[in-house]
Amino acid sequence: MALKGLFRKKTVQDILKQVEKNNADGHNALGKHLTARDLTAFGIAAIVGAGIFSTIGKASSDGGPAVIFLFLFTAIACSFAAFAYAEFASMVPVSGSAYTYSYVAFGEIIAWIIGWALIMEYSVGNITVAISWSDYFTSLLDSGGIHLPQWVQMDFLSASRGFDDATALMQGGKEYAKLSPALQDAYMAWTTSPVIGSFHFVADLPALLIIVLITALIYRGMKESRNASNIMVVVKLCIVLLVIAVGVFYVDTANWDPFAPNGVTGVLKGVSAVFFAYIGFDAISTTAEECKDPQRDLPKGMMWAIIICTILYIAIALVLTGMVSYDQLNVGDPLAFVFEKLDLKWMSGIIAVSAVVAMASVLLVFQMGQPRIWMSMSRDGLLPKRFSKVHPKYKTPSYATIVTGFVVAVPALFLNLTLVTDLCSIGTLFAFVLVCAGVLVLQNRTDIPRGKFKTPYVNSKFILPVLIVIGLVFAFGYNKKATMDFITNETQINSSEAIITSLNKEETKKVYAYLVGIDAKNSTDKTPDLELLLNQYQKDDAKYSNVIAGLPLADSVKYESGFSLFKHKIPMWIFLIVMIGLVVWSYRSNLSLIPLLGLISCLYMMAELSVWNWIYFGIWLLIGLVVYFSFGRKNSKLNI
Repeated sequence: MALKGLFRKKTVQDILKQVEKNNADGHNALGKHLTARDLTAFGIAAIVGAGIFSTIGKASSDGGPAVIFLFLFTAIACSFAAFAYAEFASMVPVSGSAYTYSYVAFGEIIAWIIGWALIMEYSVGNITVAISWSDYFTSLLDSGGIHLPQWVQMDFLSASRGFDDATALMQGGKEYAKLSPALQDAYMAWTTSPVIGSFHFVADLPALLIIVLITALIYRGMKESRNASNIMVVVKLCIVLLVIAVGVFYVDTANWDPFAPNGVTGVLKGVSAVFFAYIGFDAISTTAEECKDPQRDLPKGMMWAIIICTILYIAIALVLTGMVSYDQLNVGDPLAFVFEKLDLKWMSGIIAVSAVVAMASVLLVFQMGQPRIWMSMSRDGLLPKRFSKVHPKYKTPSYATIVTGFVVAVPALFLNLTLVTDLCSIGTLFAFVLVCAGVLVLQNRTDIPRGKFKTPYVNSKFILPVLIVIGLVFAFGYNKKATMDFITNETQINSSEAIITSLNKEETKKVYAYLVGIDAKNSTDKTPDLELLLNQYQKDDAKYSNVIAGLPLADSVKYESGFSLFKHKIPMWIFLIVMIGLVVWSYRSNLSLIPLLGLISCLYMMAELSVWNWIYFGIWLLIGLVVYFSFGRKNSKLNI
């Protein structure tokens, strides 16, 4: 087959004809039950979950009260992408989301890549939410006097890494009681778990439980899933509004000063966590075939969901950072934490119950989206036919739903929360980038039938260069040091924790002796805490730099430089190079501004993720290409 066969495209007309045929004969047709209100509820169900009840704490700790600007930026970026999704959903109202849209805009190989990326988005996203649900559920059980062993409520990776870090810190003199709660739990889970040979059995069983229950509900039918989602949305919105209403009376505006304690860098550090709070609105597009009027209702549902959730996120962030100092919010359950700290334990209990409901609703929407992507890929011949099988009674993609349950349940037992959050974010952002690019590619095509919704057109030809000039002025005028450090690859000093956790026993003794020698009053005969001794210098950059320079350690332990530092900047350099190409493309083709800004902002957020996420994502795409060339390419319906 010629190379151009990789880019064979489906036409909108053929897709719509196939849907009409399915509806006419009932074969592979899904039940139509959803309205704009239901879609908005699904969007809120997907968005208001881990973001408000978990990741908002870490983001607020990094950025301070100014984290509201990150929520605003992320909401605007998602809104730009939502315009592109809405236009495609109106044009091609079928299940498949970005996969189907890419098939029309770019061709089969790109469609396969985006479909494979969406498998990561939904599957890994489900794993993330299941782990978060497990954390809240076990906390709720603890408050009720039911205590599960640590080794059945933590994933294997967290326990293993936490045990190693805890051991290193205790080796450096830190007492077990002074370790962070997360490290204490990890250490306890690892040391008390059943051991088979050298293998420690540590698995998150509550995460498995919720996945099984949600999968069973989705298998049962869309109407049942919709009703359950609507009930859960009402419950968690009432709780969020209660938190805001009660919390506002305990806000101390002194906690908002400084507003951005760690500057722009601190605010942007939470990109992954905050973006993860918004993903889910795109899952609405996978239900297109189950909407009563998808061309009208899908755009409405997406936009209303983003607007409502952004207002709630900003209000919650201001209340949280006003109730307690931002630097205390790096906890897994920030809402419950702040009320407990203010001795409002009755509110903590309510929040714990609502969080369990909220996480379950997010999982429901994500778990519902994945089978419909697989179903669309199967209909096109890129996956085995069984994935497109629709249950004759329940009108759901039954086989794909069961497989999704297994694909999510097994990794949820063993994977780390931070790892899967970042992987989910990069997969989603990649999908957003391609959907926005797809709208740009098709904007001047006259052979494409248009739906009821079209993104407002604003010519970006001159606007984009002006925006870039403004960005350069900010970078070199207001953030010059960080910009020059990035360009020149300036050597960076490692944090005290990173240094200490990399030491062996002999190195630990040398470092402790050195620190006591330069500041003897901080020594202690009982439990010399190496991390504490080093941390005292971190508030003064100059003093910390001098102390680190004198440590009797190799420079590779104390500093990060050369390629080991540059590799973390590769994603941002990719973004900058792509920006040059976009300026040329927008000038020559008069590109529409809104989808172009969506592409740029989503690509920028991808660049803010670590290079390791790019590497893991690249490996995942390579595995996908192997599957495509071994099965999908020759079985494609377009392979005629």
